[in-house]
Amino acid sequence: MLPAIVVENLPRLVRAIKLLPGDPRPDAALSLADELTGITAMVAEKFTNERTADGIQKALYLTVGCVSLGLEHALHHDGDDAALDFLVEHGAEHAFQVGFRLIKELSQLPEDALVGEYDQDPVYLARRLRELFVDICQADPNQNWAGFEKYALQLQQRKQVQAVVRLASWLRRHHDNGPVSDADLNAEGVIALAIIFAIEGGGRIMARTGQKEFERFVRSVRKNKPDFEEGWAALLAKVPVQHHPVLEERLAIYRRGGTIVHKILTRTSMKKLFEELENYAGSELDADYA
Repeated sequence: MLPAIVVENLPRLVRAIKLLPGDPRPDAALSLADELTGITAMVAEKFTNERTADGIQKALYLTVGCVSLGLEHALHHDGDDAALDFLVEHGAEHAFQVGFRLIKELSQLPEDALVGEYDQDPVYLARRLRELFVDICQADPNQNWAGFEKYALQLQQRKQVQAVVRLASWLRRHHDNGPVSDADLNAEGVIALAIIFAIEGGGRIMARTGQKEFERFVRSVRKNKPDFEEGWAALLAKVPVQHHPVLEERLAIYRRGGTIVHKILTRTSMKKLFEELENYAGSELDADYA
């Protein structure tokens, strides 16, 4: 068996520094070293521990990764020569600021569809920023680094979650019985309720419900046997087009069968249906029975 081929992928900053011996610009290496020393000292003071060797080493690794992240973002597929030019012309601090801004913006995107009031707490936001900074930017100068790829993947995932949260927030604002303003949000639960209740037809938007309303809804559907597709089309017609991709994706799940909307037309008891609804909607249900 042939040995696996390992492709070297050192941090972009390190790859650029390796080109310095052949660079004709006077004092380029000295200026870059001075800048990186200053950045590392700042990172040690704010994020690690400037009083220990371990803290300074961690700060160095974070500096290497954050500058490299900024370079990757600014230069995309340009070569390492372009990275060195960027560092000499714009400075390592500028590259660091670009990278850190990416981490900060990423930290402000939701991680999942369960959003709580504490998510906007300054202490929690600072901790989340710190954790992301360490997770993505820590880069050993002598080891392969995939921080930019990790950042890009998390950005894509969080933007998808953000789209879910934005749709749920819109549905809450346009809830048929008046806006729902709770700080805590189960975005998937809100969307599930809107899709389930839409089968009744009429274009009502339901983002919150209780057992009494659900029982009325089930009796209505069983009596009138509405066309599910017509109800979903009416829901789509009310929802702004920018939210359609998320809504269509969720609707496809309900069209496949085996979900609560198909069980409503069976002999499944009201009690079991409501218990299953709790699995879909979770905390978005009101307790209106004692």
